[in-house]
Amino acid sequence: VEEGTPLQQERARRFKLYREVNNLARDYFRQILEKHDGAAAAREYLARRGISRQMWEEFQLGFALPEWGSLLSFLEEKGIKPSQAVETGLVIKTKAGRYYDRFRDRLIFPICDPTGQVVGFGGRVLGDSMPKYLNTPETSFFNKGRLLYGLHLARAAIREKGYVVLMEGYMDVITAHQHGIKNAVASMGTALTQEHGRLLTHYSRDVVVAYDADSAGEAATARSL
Repeated sequence: VEEGTPLQQERARRFKLYREVNNLARDYFRQILEKHDGAAAAREYLARRGISRQMWEEFQLGFALPEWGSLLSFLEEKGIKPSQAVETGLVIKTKAGRYYDRFRDRLIFPICDPTGQVVGFGGRVLGDSMPKYLNTPETSFFNKGRLLYGLHLARAAIREKGYVVLMEGYMDVITAHQHGIKNAVASMGTALTQEHGRLLTHYSRDVVVAYDADSAGEAATARSL
């Protein structure tokens, strides 16, 4: 017998769907980065940036092919309806009723909650097209103002070292972890929020802000402090 109000049941259903679809998408994107000819440029980009295979694994990096419906087709094969994929933000529905992948031709960074469960994705273009970064749209399940990238991997090191290093983006954190700075997390291009502050204080009250050393980074540092 299902417990709770219809609203709670609906929320539980959506939460289960999000988890299932996000896990399937993560596995699909990872497989593409690992093996697909279409991801050769992404593999070269990571090699140029000095990111080791071990880091790909640790951060579960992936790649979205340039096609309009490759993830959609994969999800449909796994029994996920296009309308369900739209709910998670991974697929977009046009006014004409057609469906297409949100992430195309991008390096994919799964975004996890503090327990390591994938709750969304960030995608970075390798060329010059805009926007440079694209994220899963904000929902009750994915809210950038309440998430810190890499926290699930940094928790133990933050407690051990007694402080946290707060960086700007995905690549900063991955590079830091690769060089032994395992207590680094990122606020994913958003200003630091009160929720971020609360989340950090669960692990440490000492925060080192290490944003980019440009004028935008300095302004963001001042705001964050």
